[in-house]
Amino acid sequence: MPVTITLPDGSRREFAAPVSGADIAAAIGPGLAKAVVAIRLDGTLRDLATRIDRDAAVAIVTRDTPEALQILRHDAAHVMAEAVKELYPETEVTFGPATETGFYYDFARDTPFTPEDLAAIEARMREIVRRDETITREVWERDKAVAFFAGIGERYKAEYIGEIPADEEISLYRQGSFVDLCAGPHLPSTGHLGQAFKLMNVAGAYWRGDARNAQLQRIYGTAWASQKDLDQYLFRLEEAERRDHRKLGRELELFHLGEEAVGSVFWHPKGWTLFRIIEDYMRRRLDAAGYLEVKGPQLLDRSLWEASGHWENFRENMFIAESRDERVLAVKPMNCPGHVLIFGNRLRSYRELPMRLAEFGSCTRNEPSGALHGIMRVRAFTQDDAHIFCTEDQITAESIAFCRLLLSVYRDFGFADVAIKFADRPTPRTGSDATWDRAEQSLKDAVAAAGLAYALAPGEGAFYGPKLEFHLRDALGRDWQCGTLQLDFNMPERLGVSYVGEDGGRHVPVMLHRAILGSMERFIGILIEHYAGRFPLWLAPMQAVVASITEDAAAYAEAVAQQCRAAGLRAVADIGNNKIGYKVREHSLAKIPLMLVVGRREAENRTVSLRRIGSNEQHSLALDDALARLKVEAAAPIPQ
Repeated sequence: MPVTITLPDGSRREFAAPVSGADIAAAIGPGLAKAVVAIRLDGTLRDLATRIDRDAAVAIVTRDTPEALQILRHDAAHVMAEAVKELYPETEVTFGPATETGFYYDFARDTPFTPEDLAAIEARMREIVRRDETITREVWERDKAVAFFAGIGERYKAEYIGEIPADEEISLYRQGSFVDLCAGPHLPSTGHLGQAFKLMNVAGAYWRGDARNAQLQRIYGTAWASQKDLDQYLFRLEEAERRDHRKLGRELELFHLGEEAVGSVFWHPKGWTLFRIIEDYMRRRLDAAGYLEVKGPQLLDRSLWEASGHWENFRENMFIAESRDERVLAVKPMNCPGHVLIFGNRLRSYRELPMRLAEFGSCTRNEPSGALHGIMRVRAFTQDDAHIFCTEDQITAESIAFCRLLLSVYRDFGFADVAIKFADRPTPRTGSDATWDRAEQSLKDAVAAAGLAYALAPGEGAFYGPKLEFHLRDALGRDWQCGTLQLDFNMPERLGVSYVGEDGGRHVPVMLHRAILGSMERFIGILIEHYAGRFPLWLAPMQAVVASITEDAAAYAEAVAQQCRAAGLRAVADIGNNKIGYKVREHSLAKIPLMLVVGRREAENRTVSLRRIGSNEQHSLALDDALARLKVEAAAPIPQ
């Protein structure tokens, strides 16, 4: 029976009989036959051995694609399970999927796995890869599969398969003597996996993710298409550990976290200086962009949160308080309802629009303790929040202006690579479908007018409106979602605010929720890791230290430090008795960007020897020239 295969470029290949994906790749060329690991058959990912007995659209999936990497990682999980069964036959296997950076498999075993066990398992995995065992797909009847797994002592597999409908196809994959339930697809053989994998660690897990069920042991691993990719990933992990904001926060004396206030930050003098530098910079940018700064209360009555929709949609994340008169209050988790009340405190005119209300708002959310992570995920945080009240005709102009402001701010902080996602209506949500249609189209039109590309994030909008998410990429290539722009037709109407239009009638304003940094705490954590604690000069909490070489230069060092501070630099003097080499090491570890070294000669000539962190070079400059140069260099970026 002849078969016609249509390839992604529209070309067609004719075959006299049914063919496999491997046959198609070989017919195209020997290079492709070597690189292919799977096919996409009429849009569905399938094994390379799949027989095609009808006309179909086929795309070749090669090893260097993201799809292939997921298949490879899934194969690594199966190879690991096979290795565990060979080494520890009493162990029961459960499930092992691919992840974003690797794979894991959950095992039931009475004896905990040790680091030595992981080394043995990884070695056996490499042996299985060298065996190059053929991987084949088999279709079984459900009850036969249940009986098979029960018969070999795999109770968890038997339990799971027994819950699958009797008439549903059960696919098993076999490699060597190991058989596993799996939907596939998989590589043609274990040899195709390669050796670019590594087992990472063991953690606890519950059967089916339910704490009421048996506890299992989860072995995590990572797998990549090449050794180069694996080496780069392991380097990034090591670098991420070195840059961990919690570690650097302690070492640089920026902040600490404690059981006395779980989810809140104790800012130390240097850390609070950094916080204020960022806040002051943002305040200047907002002032220049026409924002009006406000401050709302921390406790707001339950009735407001019910009217805004937060009580229904966000209640589990709110801290609740009760007053002496038995009124139920909530500690604000966000600033938007308060800003609506400020806008609606009196009747506004269309001439006052757009009105941009900004607040460095202190918010508190009842995050699960297990979700907390340093200052990246906290319960008490500050948002660089703002809400723009405008007419529908002003949405596009305000959105363009915000996007330009946001991208400019990110560049000033050293983030030039920013991706945008468009998040549409979630479930549950407030407002009618017609209102959501209008809001989503308006925001899409605004992004198009701004000339910005975006990817879709279906169902991830706020409960009151669609949003843009701005993801910035750090020095390690990690993406962080910080800024947002949310278009809201619902909340102003729910809270009953309006303005007098040019026609003299009452109209409900459009509300744009927007943030650039998001949580100040989280953004500072991102900055710490991005710069590994070595901040640009304008951001450094301590910009310069003036270090004396000799005791008789101490007075001059103090005077230089005073002049640095008068010039706007954050500077201190180090006139201790330690040798200059010790001082250099000490202040380098503290990541202070500038060191002005002075001795008897510098005091006599009114000069300084300027040394920058990370450099062994020193440059002698006249004190006045050094101050003039550094004053400009250390200043925060000026709004354009």
